Amino acid sequence: MSKFVTSEPAGSRGTPRAGAITWRLAQTFWVGGLWLLYFVLLPALEHYGLAPLLLADISASLIPLLLAFAGFCVLLQKLVLAQARGLRSVWADLRGQLLLAVLLLVAGYFVGPGLGLEDGAWQLFCYLAVASCGLVLVLQPVPGEAS
Repeated sequence: MSKFVTSEPAGSRGTPRAGAITWRLAQTFWVGGLWLLYFVLLPALEHYGLAPLLLADISASLIPLLLAFAGFCVLLQKLVLAQARGLRSVWADLRGQLLLAVLLLVAGYFVGPGLGLEDGAWQLFCYLAVASCGLVLVLQPVPGEAS
């Protein structure tokens, strides 16, 4: 056997599975995006003296887009979890419960104004709760890999 990694067979133990790669990529995009937008980008734009109305308009357009993307990524992660650990893990596993909570919070973000929750506090709660669930989810092991 050669000492180069490229010469090892595709099914070797060191090769990550496609599900684990998909899990990590989706999680990086939605959790990292949520934290980056709210805790880095928007405060930086405010620090540079952007007009408050323009800042509100930017956040009003980016936050729903990012939450919708997070919902898509969470559905993708649910599929990976079901494929790696079985359909029961979608409900019984902590990762599955966190993903379900994120889906419900994303739905609540979009449905809340239709139910009369228009003061912004509900949407801020949903956004921060989704970001917090994402942070807890990052600390969980990737499905399909040795835990």
